[in-house]
Amino acid sequence: EVGGKNFEESMSHVDNFVNAIDRATPPLLSSDALKEYSRARVYLDENYRSQEHFTALGSLYFIHDSLKNIQQFDFKAKKFRKVVGKETCSETLESTPTLEKAKFPQDYFPECKWSRKGFIRTRWAMADCAFDLVNIHLFHDASNLVAWEKSPSEYSGTRQKALAYVLDRITDQRYEKLPFFVFGDFNFRLDSKKVIEKLCSDATMQTIRTDNNEIHKLVFQETDNDRKVILQIEKKLFNYVNQEVFREDNGTSLLEFDKELSVFKERLHEQEIGFPPSYPYSEDSSQGKQYMNTRCPAWCDRILMSPSARDMLLKPENEEKSIVYDNIGPNVCMGDHKPVFLSFRITAGAGKPNANKHKCCVVQ
Repeated sequence: EVGGKNFEESMSHVDNFVNAIDRATPPLLSSDALKEYSRARVYLDENYRSQEHFTALGSLYFIHDSLKNIQQFDFKAKKFRKVVGKETCSETLESTPTLEKAKFPQDYFPECKWSRKGFIRTRWAMADCAFDLVNIHLFHDASNLVAWEKSPSEYSGTRQKALAYVLDRITDQRYEKLPFFVFGDFNFRLDSKKVIEKLCSDATMQTIRTDNNEIHKLVFQETDNDRKVILQIEKKLFNYVNQEVFREDNGTSLLEFDKELSVFKERLHEQEIGFPPSYPYSEDSSQGKQYMNTRCPAWCDRILMSPSARDMLLKPENEEKSIVYDNIGPNVCMGDHKPVFLSFRITAGAGKPNANKHKCCVVQ
């Protein structure tokens, strides 16, 4: 997502970061760190004035000099074209032939008057491997209180519907079916009702209502210990007394409540998660490991793949860490989402003698 929540004010900083030349620090496309990546394709959906099309998604692809023949698919001409040089596309991405972009239908999330959720798809080929890369942003939990009401929550169902929409779209009959990687802010949440029952198993719940008898706040207190408050929940408040439960052992004790992907177990695969929940981190630059007390921490940011894409990942016996699935900047403030990456090698012509290995890295 580019431009952040206040994209009308912040979008100008995106261009400046990527490719502006009138600044003391080199922009991203000409930075020393990427000097061995002489080819790049940057897609930035910045046209926030177009409510019909705006998704705020940004997809940046950098290709290392060691890869000699990379091609990208032209969806209009229905053929691959060689990738040469660096290109940046913004504004009207819907007319760009090298990508497919769509917003979700408005009725998928009716309580939101205007949503920028959607996906961007690109298609690539190198050696005799071809695959799709799909950047996605699914719907959030609008209210912690609504998410708590039932298991699974109604928001989970909305995300399931939207993800199925994308999977059906990228595997339909318009183009050849290829392996695909789907990455982005899926907004997957823990099963709120179940996780709260675990965190507050020995607590009593007090319900505070408004004058209209609507639930305004839930307060969970210990039965002894002077009835200490251990959790408070409001629409946009999730204040739990011990954040260490989400960081200790990377929060893996709570992975049993991460259930939203199970619906797609035949269509999508994921490497084992070994990092803490990726959201919602404090945006205070001095609090890189601290979570905000706004939502229950969850693994919102993911990199998933089709069964055929999983088969492309190479893991030789002598390369223990040839596949790495982790977060970036664990101790540094990176915004409210901690970026996630998947690094792996693809074997071109798997099963053939002297097959070539190509290093890939997908960063969400």
